[in-house]
Amino acid sequence: MSLPENLKEIVFVEQINTVPEVIERMLVHGEEIVAIFKSLRDYGAITNKRIIYCDKQGLIGKKVEAYSIPLKSIDMFSSENSGMIDITTEIQLWTKMGNIKMSLPKKVDVHSIIRAFSQYIL
Repeated sequence: MSLPENLKEIVFVEQINTVPEVIERMLVHGEEIVAIFKSLRDYGAITNKRIIYCDKQGLIGKKVEAYSIPLKSIDMFSSENSGMIDITTEIQLWTKMGNIKMSLPKKVDVHSIIRAFSQYIL
């Protein structure tokens, strides 16, 4: 079994403060959001327990496929901060199912995400 193709490379263009309803309904007791992101149509959240990715599908986006990646399934991660010319920060995750590459907006505090990963993975 391997990762679905749309999970291998996730690109978020903006960090947001409002929790989308589709993500809010997925949260469990004691789960805290570290960061929320959106792309043109999709949403994602990093919590203290997992990574949630909501892939809107179809012409009007009524159909949503949601993925939940438990942090405990991550074996290793790396981060690449944005430089002067780069417009994104990248995080790469190695899981039991395969590799995931996440591109995040340049202004994201990648250190808070790394701390969350470190705290809950190690």
